Amino acid sequence: MIPVRFILADLRRLWAGSLVIVLLIGLATALGIAVGIQERALRLGSARAADRFDVVIGAAGSETQLVLSSVFLQAAPLTLLPGQVLKKLAEDPRVDWAAPVGFGDSFQGSPIVGTTNEFLTDKGRRQLLAGHVFEKRTDAVAGALVDLQPGDTVKPIHGLPGEGGHSHDELAYTIVGRLAPTGTPWDRAILVPIETVWSIHGMGPAGAHAEGDHAAAGDHDHDHDGAQDHAAADHLGPPWSAGVPGVPAIIVKPKSIAAAYQLRQEYRAETTVGVFPAEVLTRLYATLGDARLVLTAIAIGTQALVGAAVVLVSVVHLSQRRRQIGALRALGAPRAAIFGVVWVELLLLIGLGVALGVGLGYLGAKVAASFFTVQSGIVLPVTLEASDVGFAAVLLLVAALIALIPAWLAYRQPPAAALRA
Repeated sequence: MIPVRFILADLRRLWAGSLVIVLLIGLATALGIAVGIQERALRLGSARAADRFDVVIGAAGSETQLVLSSVFLQAAPLTLLPGQVLKKLAEDPRVDWAAPVGFGDSFQGSPIVGTTNEFLTDKGRRQLLAGHVFEKRTDAVAGALVDLQPGDTVKPIHGLPGEGGHSHDELAYTIVGRLAPTGTPWDRAILVPIETVWSIHGMGPAGAHAEGDHAAAGDHDHDHDGAQDHAAADHLGPPWSAGVPGVPAIIVKPKSIAAAYQLRQEYRAETTVGVFPAEVLTRLYATLGDARLVLTAIAIGTQALVGAAVVLVSVVHLSQRRRQIGALRALGAPRAAIFGVVWVELLLLIGLGVALGVGLGYLGAKVAASFFTVQSGIVLPVTLEASDVGFAAVLLLVAALIALIPAWLAYRQPPAAALRA
């Protein structure tokens, strides 16, 4: 029978060394646990962020950058897609709605994104958290994480967040609504009519809508021209004319899964590219998987070093306890009891370290996820899964095997030799 009281008394006596062993094992375990949790949370969070985006159409180029810019708002210079593509998509019977997105401005660290009311409400299927959609070209709708309320004024700064730039003094938006939380980077964005983005960047609002076609065709009735121009200025969203300006990307909501595949294939052409964001994310996940393997290998290497250090400390510790072990053997303690005392004592320390590591790893992943959410707007679902507990259990099993080494050394130690030391 293993003397539990003796083990606990021994650990209390050697508490400083025991604490160091527990902390070493805990930190090494925490690294492996945190890597697994964070990588899984990033996959789930990014996948949820892309759920709303069925098909993205852009000019021929990098599919990854197209998705990062249009879905995750990591804006970068993109080749503009001809405006005729927007008109064609909006009129396609396979398309429920097609919403352009335009970048280039920011306000207090929040990107200003031009789009349409169809995108804001999914063509009426979603409700705003407060206020209403665009009614005028100076209207703006704030994301859930933007610290603005209906009635606040926004003076756009030319340039993306963090880049700086000059202020567009000729324009001021008024917040008229707030989006419901989505757990995506769009919660940090300010959405404005795409027509205003075109106008403020010199792309010209005239001829953007079908209502202005008569004026663009050269109607010389000045009163009629004025009425048409006024109507075009007040109109937001589709229908579009053939003279609509170019856009960096178009978010497409197909009417069916079959239509989605047809559209993607049709626009994978020489000058355009159509992508499913989920497919692009899968390729990014493969890259993340490679990074995870590297980090996991580093974590396992760290744990192996800690295991070796524990064995070394244990052997040194045993050499210092030779007289104690010899006295126990001389008093009649069987070899199996000595083996059990040393093994259980080490296993208890290792078990405490692994348990501490699981807690620290989960806490570290939560903290890292919160920082990531603040920076990107993507909510990462941090959860402790069975695979994480299994990882900790494997570590504990390996540690139990490693602990057999000093326990076996104690088992083989002759009492007479120990007392003469």
